[in-house]
Amino acid sequence: MNNLFFGAGIFSELDRLQRQMGELFGGFPTSIRSVGPGAFPPVNIGTTDDSIEVVAFAPGLAAADFDLSIDKGLLTLSGERKPAPQAGQEGARLYANERFAGAFRRVIELPSNADPDKVRATYANGCLSISIGKRESSRPRAITVQ
Repeated sequence: MNNLFFGAGIFSELDRLQRQMGELFGGFPTSIRSVGPGAFPPVNIGTTDDSIEVVAFAPGLAAADFDLSIDKGLLTLSGERKPAPQAGQEGARLYANERFAGAFRRVIELPSNADPDKVRATYANGCLSISIGKRESSRPRAITVQ
């Protein structure tokens, strides 16, 4: 009776279904903080006792190419990366282009203890470093027991 409905076996059908679902949903992020492949600029986000640290990797840009803003707990990083100049002789056709060019925008949700009045951003060696201070009330402190 098993072969009547599922052919060779139910497990092979389940494997096929799982592969099809993976192909269907493979391009979507797997978590709420994830982004799809090719997001520009890639970022690292971390924290210290005093601040939230964001590093965006964007070589080939200048500090003036970035627009940063914080509104309602969201850090928005946007700008535009110009296409690379064409090297070689005139009339050459581009065969492959893996360098991203064009407008970009990344929105990062900040924790509730981020203080938008304590933001510092620097750009050096292709890395945009953004440090957002934490509110005083959220910092760890020692309590003396009497």
